[in-house]
Amino acid sequence: MRRGYTAVSMVFPILKYVADRGFDPEAFCRAASFDSGLLRDADARIPAAELSRLMNEAAALTGDDHIGLHMEEYMEPADLGVLGYVMMHAGTIREALDAYVRYYAILSDGFSLAWEAEGEVLTIRFTFDAPALAVRHCAEDMAVSVLAMLRRFGGRRPAVREVRFMHEPPPDTAPYLETFGVMPLFRAGENAVRLDRQVLDWPILYADERLRAMFETVAEDMQARAGDAEGAFTGRVLEWLRASLPTGLPTLSQAADHFGVSERTLQLKLRAEGATYSELVTQLRQETAIRLLRQDGISIGEIAFLLHYTEPSAFQNAFKKWTGKSPGEYRRQARRGLREAGGRL
Repeated sequence: MRRGYTAVSMVFPILKYVADRGFDPEAFCRAASFDSGLLRDADARIPAAELSRLMNEAAALTGDDHIGLHMEEYMEPADLGVLGYVMMHAGTIREALDAYVRYYAILSDGFSLAWEAEGEVLTIRFTFDAPALAVRHCAEDMAVSVLAMLRRFGGRRPAVREVRFMHEPPPDTAPYLETFGVMPLFRAGENAVRLDRQVLDWPILYADERLRAMFETVAEDMQARAGDAEGAFTGRVLEWLRASLPTGLPTLSQAADHFGVSERTLQLKLRAEGATYSELVTQLRQETAIRLLRQDGISIGEIAFLLHYTEPSAFQNAFKKWTGKSPGEYRRQARRGLREAGGRL
């Protein structure tokens, strides 16, 4: 993975903000010399400096010197891609934060989050590994976005004990008190927010263990491939299919539209690398099915649904064709092997 890059989905909150202020997002992209076509590629990554530049361009366009503080209402779990869906279906806030720490590289290698609980206090720290992101608007955006996620996941607003920023305070500091309920400490040695520790135990209102398992499977695959060489067309298509799997399996026509080529050209490019589109779909389904069958708590019917088969029988027939075993037989053998090895599913 190239260093200092972030997922293009992080641009969406900026565009939603611009639109809500009465400006045309497409015109904004043109004025800011940003290729909006990148937004159609779920796997696209942009330099961290580009994200910071777009934030500054939006601030200049709207005349908002506190744009970072106003991002709270525009950040949605979907803007974090697969990582957002894993967090949304975690059981508690603690598990959601753990998921972020575990999978954040899928989203960006330009910044990271860490948390610790000491006594009655939960501290969430933001570290910017890409210098371009270590600026006021981005640091403030990160703080309010995390607080917004906690509020959406837990269904209530967390009480902020303290906020710390490394940057200098702007001339007008009044908006900070309105946003956080406390005045931040500026020129601090870290970017962090401190909350009541009990936030960690808040249940996530709409968590679904089945969907969490599905999204974590996709996240693990993406994480494992994060260091792979870039550029192979087959790899790009497969990664896009992985990112799309939680919501549906795209057709060949949809894939061609996404990559901006004809169906024939798409197939020719794949064949040149020894693959076909249908083979990639099958590969993804098979890999995902095997991972899910090795987990407890997910029925075979639910796996069929998560892999977008119309009937459980269709999944069972396909799985037996792939492995020579039915899904039930495979699961029993996997469990027996783990027991003999002293492990567990």
